[in-house]
Order: sequence, then C-alpha cells, then structure tokens
Amino acid sequence: MATPSPPSPLADILRAVVRRYRLPDTPELIAGQMRNGPAQALAVAVEQARLALARGEAPGEETKRRFLDALCRLIRDAMREQGGDPVFQAMVLRRRAARVREYASLAAHAQRDRRRMHAAVNAVAHPARRQSADAADLREALAGLRALAASGSWSALREAAGRLAAMPETAGDGPLAQGLARLREAPELDRLQRLESLMSDELVREYQALWGRQGPVSGSAGAAAQGVAAQRRGARVEALAARALRALALRLETAERGRAAYRVATSMRVPATIPGSPDRAKSEWDAVLLRRPATADETEAWEVCLLVEAKASADAAATDLPRLLRGLRLLAQADERETYAFETREGVARLRGASLHALTADEARLAETVLYCCDAPADAAPRLLSAASRMQLLSAPASLAFASALRAPRADEGLLEPVWRQLLTSPQWGGVLSQYPMLRLARGLMVHADDLLAAAGGAASCGSRAGE
Repeated sequence: MATPSPPSPLADILRAVVRRYRLPDTPELIAGQMRNGPAQALAVAVEQARLALARGEAPGEETKRRFLDALCRLIRDAMREQGGDPVFQAMVLRRRAARVREYASLAAHAQRDRRRMHAAVNAVAHPARRQSADAADLREALAGLRALAASGSWSALREAAGRLAAMPETAGDGPLAQGLARLREAPELDRLQRLESLMSDELVREYQALWGRQGPVSGSAGAAAQGVAAQRRGARVEALAARALRALALRLETAERGRAAYRVATSMRVPATIPGSPDRAKSEWDAVLLRRPATADETEAWEVCLLVEAKASADAAATDLPRLLRGLRLLAQADERETYAFETREGVARLRGASLHALTADEARLAETVLYCCDAPADAAPRLLSAASRMQLLSAPASLAFASALRAPRADEGLLEPVWRQLLTSPQWGGVLSQYPMLRLARGLMVHADDLLAAAGGAASCGSRAGE
C-alpha cells in the first residue's frame, strides 16, 4: 500500500516552520567558525572518513593523521587534573590498577549481595525469633547481628556470627546453628568482606572520588533531586509541545473548512497487540496529532498525522533518535486491516492500522511525520561529536592504553591506530562512523515550541490557499 501524503496544509506548515537547530551538510562548514577543539576536529575527520568509504575509496593519510591527532588531544584534555573528565580518568585508573579492577567488579554486584545477606541474617535474627529466644544474651546477640548487617559491617558480622554459633544456647537450636553456618559460609559474605577491605586502599579511594565528581550517587538525595528537576523540565517541554500541537489542530480544521476533525493525544502508549519486536523501541509518544473526516461518527478510528517528541535539549534528540526510528518501524508493523486501541492521557484513542502501517523511518520522508520539540535556545557552538561517540572513542582499549602511557615521559600516538582501523572496518563502530548524519538528522527534525506555535498561527491563510 502506498504511503499517503500528509494533508497539504500540514505539509505547508512543516515546510515553513523555522528549524533553528539545523546543522549544515558537513561539519567543516560550522567547525571552521568555532574554536578548533579536539571534539570538533574528530567529528570532521570521522565524517571525511565516512564520505570516502561511501565513495568506495580508502580514507587518505591526511584524514587519518587528523583523526589520530584529534583523538590524542581529546584524551590529553580528558586526563587533565583541572577540567578533565573524571569518568574517563576512573576508567584509566581501573585499567591500570588490579585492586581497582577487583573493587569495581565486586561493587557491580554488591547491591544484590547485600540483599541476599540481609535475607540470610533475617532468617536467623528476625525480631520474631529474638522474642522467642529464652536467654537474654542470645536475644541481644541476635539483635547485634541484625544491626551489623544494617550498617554494612561485614567483617564484624562474620565474627559476631562465629561467637553466636559458639554460644551454648545455639547448640541446642538446630535451625539457628544451621542458619549461622550458611551465613558464615556464604560466598556473598566473602565478596562483601573483600569489598569492605578494598575500600581502605588509596587507589580505590581515588577511584571512588573520581566517580563521585560526575554527580550524585544513584539512590542518594542529590540524585533524587536531580531526577525531580529533570522530570519537571520534561513535563514543561511536553506541555509546550502539546499546546503548539493543539493550536495547529485548530488551524488545520479552519484550513480544511470543516472537512476534517483533528485532535491531540498525549502520552500515547503503544499497545502490545501491534506485531513486531518492541526491543529498544520507543513505546510512548509525547504528543500525537490525529485526523479523521468530519462526517465520521464517534466510533470511527483516527489516522496519525504527526508524531511529536519533547526534548529539553538538541543533544537529547540525537541520543533518542535510534530509539525513535525503532519505534516508527514498530508502528509500521501494524496490520492495515485492524484498528488498535492506544492508551493516552485523554483516554483511549482508536487508530487505523492502515495509517500506522504507512509510517516510515525513511530519512527522505521522516520530516513529514515526526518532530522533536524543544524550548532551549539554539546553541551558538553546537556539539558536533555526540556524547555516545565521544565515550566510545575514549573507552576503546587502545585509547585507555594511550591514556595510561601518558604517565611515561613520551606517549606514542601510534598506540591509537587500532581505533582508526576499528572505525573503518568494525560493525560495532558503525554508530560512530555515521554519527554526524544522525546528529544532523535529529537536529533537522527539531523545532522550537515557539516556532511551531508561530507556524500554526500563520497556517490558516497558508491552508486556505492550498484548499482553493
């Protein structure tokens, strides 16, 4: 089935709306106007390599030299004591120090180990068991065991469990003795005790300090406050996007002279009844513009005209784009003959499978059906190297080896050549190689909420001309 074109008034508006976040075709056109930082230079070199490969050519030595020089400078900047990248420095320290690697490995599973140990301690020292114990000293010892688990004092807990097991009162209590034996022999306790001892190591403390500089620890009050602030920012942008989309709906109804009805649905969740894999695909759309003939009755399904995602920054759109494209492909798996029920804030929206099936992730037509909406000002110096690409370049084994070698009198830039080879040949590096086109695509789909509202305000005359 051919993909239907959007209604002409909407097409006119989407073509006319200001795209203040748009990037030029090639990064050189904007990088030359900015400070020649290593990230910008890397973006240019990577794009030059991609274009050469697209032409069926091997990238030249000059492009390779620019790439290696820029990556070298990026790593040196990240390793600076003042203004460097603490996350990258922590990764380098972990690579360099065996004790830090051991600590990081143990810490990755520590939360699970703590849960299991708390369960093991509760099995022998739960308040109900303490109340049933005849001897006061046994009740006190069980309470102490639970307190040590709560405070995370694992070495002291093992010693206390040993003393408790040796008490005469325990010898006559088979379940308690067995529970204490299991607790003392638990591999989780071994790991937590080793983690506890490593935390006094100087390099481990340095590693913890580096991680601490990246922001509040997960689960802390600071992290919770950041999360609340981010939710408020997101809710504000979503409200602005929905407001602009509702103005657009009113203008389109006027432009079509009553031939169609429009509505806006927000927080539209994709139902499980749509076939296809939802893995890593967008499952909820912030705002959606829907259309159906004005002559339709209330039970008739709607058609999708425009999908809108609200983002607090242009960089956030670039990060989100792969998930959005997977979400579009998922919607396009809809059966053309079916009608699907989507949960939204405004209630259930019934959508025609044919309009979903017609959606496409093809770049040439993506701008017809998808917008990112933002309220941030256009940045005078946009980031040309995405955060994900930067981190993949920095975390490559060769980059970490080069960073470790910076402690020596002279670090050989040739250590970085494996990163260049991987960029050109490895499928795992495809996202880095194509990062500028994806960044440009995401920013080309983005509009400011005010610009969309302004375009909707001028849509009536534009739409009227289209309908004449």
